[in-house]
Amino acid sequence: MDISFIDKKLENIYSKVLNNSRLSREEGIYIYKTHDLIGVGQIAGHVRRSLHGNKAFYIYNQHLNYTNVCKNRCLFCAYARDRKEKGAYTWSIEEIEKKLLERIDEPVNELHIVGGLNDALTFDYFIDLLKTVKKIRPKATIKAFTSVEIDYLSRLADLSIDQTIDRLKQAGLEMMPGGGAEILNSRIHKELFPGKINHKRWLEIIRAVHNAGIKTNATMLYGHIETIEERVDHLITLRELQDETNGFSAFIPLAFHSENTKLSHLPATTAVDDLKNVAAARLMLDNFDHIKAYWVMIGEKLAQVALSFGADDLDGTIIEERITHMAGAKSALGLTKDQMENMITKAGFEPVERDSFYNPKT
Repeated sequence: MDISFIDKKLENIYSKVLNNSRLSREEGIYIYKTHDLIGVGQIAGHVRRSLHGNKAFYIYNQHLNYTNVCKNRCLFCAYARDRKEKGAYTWSIEEIEKKLLERIDEPVNELHIVGGLNDALTFDYFIDLLKTVKKIRPKATIKAFTSVEIDYLSRLADLSIDQTIDRLKQAGLEMMPGGGAEILNSRIHKELFPGKINHKRWLEIIRAVHNAGIKTNATMLYGHIETIEERVDHLITLRELQDETNGFSAFIPLAFHSENTKLSHLPATTAVDDLKNVAAARLMLDNFDHIKAYWVMIGEKLAQVALSFGADDLDGTIIEERITHMAGAKSALGLTKDQMENMITKAGFEPVERDSFYNPKT
């Protein structure tokens, strides 16, 4: 594939990509800094097509955000509430059962379950939650809890991380999302989410989860106070852990939404920045099979474009996403299967409905 670059320095990066050579930190930084967006996109698009051809994946999934009560109160979060604060909620097991049954006639293939760190909940609540979901949706994959929640649950139950994972696995946990990583950096941890586990603990828990045979996603929250260098270091850290465990299924760049947060003075990410993050991820994460364009955060239209900038997955139908919409997301709360397939087809790709492990749904 011949590419004509406006920025001729990208020719060296493209040459390395063609030779399957790993890109360096300096090259990762340059991908972010160059103004040749189309050139970067073409390189990332080449890698994406070499891996997945013209296929673009999605899943029929449902989100269950069981509580927004959270003791951490990270500065970038618009979702969390104190227990007695207006808008605070915690679903009982009966309410969760009701929400599942409301959509029981829909072909939901995955349950995405995350929530706040609520001191009022016992460890048994989480075991019951998983068992209830598995009872009502026995054929759907349970993708639940971030590393932050796993750390919290281990302390709540007075169990080791390995023991906690084992108990959750026995109750029905099959996969984990990649949230809670934000930017794997001590400076940002100290400034934005000091109450949350630090990046070393996040990596330690993810490593343990992978060693237990549970696949996870990985994420990066960008567009707040992080530098380009810190973004690239984050990607390289994930790449190194993937070399070790091969436990990451997909990477999802998450565009920061500042509305209703303590960082509301920060501007929204731009389309250029959103596409750069997708492309940079595809080029730097050479050992990740899948890069997602999370339409909830960047909008449906830009997610279509991102499929030509390295992304091969649009995530899913979602059904009632709460966390990003509390921070001002203007995207839909959920999309139908027909809408997902139309987005992909209109972008020039072949839609493939998948399960949580990227097996095409038959």
